[in-house]
Amino acid sequence: MRWGEVRKGGGAPLRRRMSDPKPGNELIRRRHEMMASLRARGVDPFGTRYPVTHWAGQLAARLGSAGEDELKGFGPVAVAGRVVAMRRHGRTCFAHLMDYTGRIQLYARADQLGAEYEHFTDCDIGDYVGVTGDMFRTRTDELTIAVKGFTFLGKSLRPLPEKWHGLKDVEARYRRRYVDLIVNPGTREIFVLRSRLIKAIREFLDARGFLEVETPMMQPIPGGAAARPFVTHHNALGIDLYLRIAPELYLKRLVVGGYDRVYEINRNFRNEGVSTRHNPEFTMLEFYQAYADHGDLMELTEALLIHLAQTLRGATRVTYQKQELDFTPPWPRLPFFEALSRALGADVSPDTPVERLRQLGAARAVLIPAKSECSRAWKELFESLVEPTLVQPTFVIDFPLELSPLSKKKRDDPRLCDRFELFIARSEIANAYTELNDPIEQRERFIQQAALRERGDEEAHRFDEDFIRALEYGMPPAAGEGIGIDRLVMLFTDQPSIREVILFPHLRPETGTQQEDE
Repeated sequence: MRWGEVRKGGGAPLRRRMSDPKPGNELIRRRHEMMASLRARGVDPFGTRYPVTHWAGQLAARLGSAGEDELKGFGPVAVAGRVVAMRRHGRTCFAHLMDYTGRIQLYARADQLGAEYEHFTDCDIGDYVGVTGDMFRTRTDELTIAVKGFTFLGKSLRPLPEKWHGLKDVEARYRRRYVDLIVNPGTREIFVLRSRLIKAIREFLDARGFLEVETPMMQPIPGGAAARPFVTHHNALGIDLYLRIAPELYLKRLVVGGYDRVYEINRNFRNEGVSTRHNPEFTMLEFYQAYADHGDLMELTEALLIHLAQTLRGATRVTYQKQELDFTPPWPRLPFFEALSRALGADVSPDTPVERLRQLGAARAVLIPAKSECSRAWKELFESLVEPTLVQPTFVIDFPLELSPLSKKKRDDPRLCDRFELFIARSEIANAYTELNDPIEQRERFIQQAALRERGDEEAHRFDEDFIRALEYGMPPAAGEGIGIDRLVMLFTDQPSIREVILFPHLRPETGTQQEDE
């Protein structure tokens, strides 16, 4: 029996797809009847604890190549999980049970189970059961449990979809991720890899003496990035608070406090648009290293991503959207204005007037709004013309100072700063710089940002007096970096959309039609 089929008493299956209108009539009514039948027999339709001894994936790994004698001597097993397929052949029945580790076949016989056999075969696809039995191989060499005991553990009142793929179902998959995880093994694999990736990052940083910390997610002043925050109100304190757009200023406070190497794997929130690369709530790795500069972090970043590629994919070459990405170091280091000049076909620098930038952009169909600052023009031109060309891992360096209000100036050119962004597969993966630890200059930068806000730039940094005070106590030379976890997972799972790697991405509310048409 395939996904979404319900078979009762050996009859023909009924089918329902997610696109069928008005769910909840015949198929669901029959499942409610089965639930009532369970209760009438004194069986709790929603079960209780069950003493599991083995998991499907572990049995497959342990006994995948075991011979008949080893299987006979293995002893009885007790497994539990969801019934995802069932085929009845008179007085015998094959089923598949799925748990969080994988699937395993079950074989039930009426002469073994007695009266419980009919109850076993009455299970609907999606029901949870526990079974005990012995291991053997079928004539087709499939590892199987010969069922000797059966316990009902949980009733499924909605049929699983027979089909759950294709563009027409993408949004439904995101909205009902719990169903997506049941019926699509590939989805489960993405989030298993995501967990492994985060674990590998922790192992990498812990081995280098970094301390994992936690900083506030609700902040009185949103800082550390150029972004629009979400705002709420704390009734007891009588103040507005902001969901953090970055943990940066708090992590730097910890460096001031004497933690020379700190990191946080954190949730950030930005009140911005939604796209294949952006979600309002996302996960970042952010870390700081005292007595280092951005050059040290480029080397550390290369080592980290190579570690992830080898841990997750077993190689330093990864295929993403049919393009091979080579993580072998060293990666190119491309100056910001050199890249911009190539893209525009004309030399530009920090001194190029904004009108000239507007003209060059217009010639390449990039429109710079009137009265824009140079910083806005640089950003628009870079994102439109340069980013789409950066496929292989590339460090873009030497950013203009106006785009980096928290970073140190370059010693040999104060118009630029010691900052880099890492691009892979046309997407920004990391942002890092040598930290500005001069409180006097940082105050001046905040004042400049405040002026931008007064001129209408809602994403400009806000003045944080307490952060200035922290710097006045003394902060060692340091470098810091933020890496987008979601985009890393996209790379290593070959997914084109950030929604595929976030369990519950943000979506517009369902319409009444969507709620009815499952």
